[in-house]
Amino acid sequence: MKTLPRSSILSRYRLHLADILLCVVPLLAYLLFPKYLALGSMVLVFALFAMSFDLLLGFAGILSLGHAAFFGIGAYTAGLLAIAGWNEAICGVLGAALLCAAVAGVAAPFLLRLTGLPLVMVTVGMSSILLEAANKASWLTGGDDGLYGIRLRPLFGRFAWSISGETKFLYTFAWLLVSFFVIRRLVSSPFGVALQGIRENSSRMKLMGNSVLPHLIIAFVVSATFAGVAGALWAQTGGFVGLGVLSLDTSIDVLVMLVLGGLGSLYGGLIGAPVYLIFKNFAQELNPFYWMFFVGALLIVVVRFSRGGILGLIESSVTRFAGRKKQR
Repeated sequence: MKTLPRSSILSRYRLHLADILLCVVPLLAYLLFPKYLALGSMVLVFALFAMSFDLLLGFAGILSLGHAAFFGIGAYTAGLLAIAGWNEAICGVLGAALLCAAVAGVAAPFLLRLTGLPLVMVTVGMSSILLEAANKASWLTGGDDGLYGIRLRPLFGRFAWSISGETKFLYTFAWLLVSFFVIRRLVSSPFGVALQGIRENSSRMKLMGNSVLPHLIIAFVVSATFAGVAGALWAQTGGFVGLGVLSLDTSIDVLVMLVLGGLGSLYGGLIGAPVYLIFKNFAQELNPFYWMFFVGALLIVVVRFSRGGILGLIESSVTRFAGRKKQR
């Protein structure tokens, strides 16, 4: 019996060599740079956060500057659970993810009736309100002093959370891999293709009989859930949660990571996060006062020479090389 050919859009996100490379590179970093595992854990957390935002912006076409709200909710939830005595790491992440999904499920039907600039402004406003609420509720969040004293039991009862950071790095890497393949499965499904159709032309999708708002709500909830997972990992690996996790700067940082890496590919966040954070760390060491000048210059260069970010630049270079090889 003949099987129908798979759509090129559906096949685009099937497992291939790049996935193996993305699995191997962090393990090589773990082995080669044992002194930088704390920075490596932060990179992996933000790679997951950027990937969750890519689902929202790159695939659904929803621009929000308040996505840090879910990152912050996840961080505070995991931190508070650990302080309250529920200090099993995996359960803390799952609890944070469920709360973020619930909050997103309540907010999405109201937010997603807006588009464009009104949506951007409303998400900024809601994030600012949440930040101020966290600041005022110092009895719960610690306010300006932050939430500290987050202690976790050894992972699976065997692997202690050492100062050197081996357990934290591998734990975060495992969550990143699981999240990547779950989101990859989602975007390579018919739902993911419909989501991209809505991004390109929502009116046409409505005329074809597709329900636009429910698709966007599901994408928003899934994106918020994984942003909450990233926030929970931030709290657990850092042992501290400050008000910065809810700030506009955090939302802008993750947007810059996606622009650098490339939107709408899932790999963009995985590439953009390490490039941005490592370059930012280097620029701050080089000049603590004017480091943003170097970051801005990097962003301008990447956007100027490649519409698809670093990933687009790599793809175009490979295509040109393959074309020249065929001509020979």
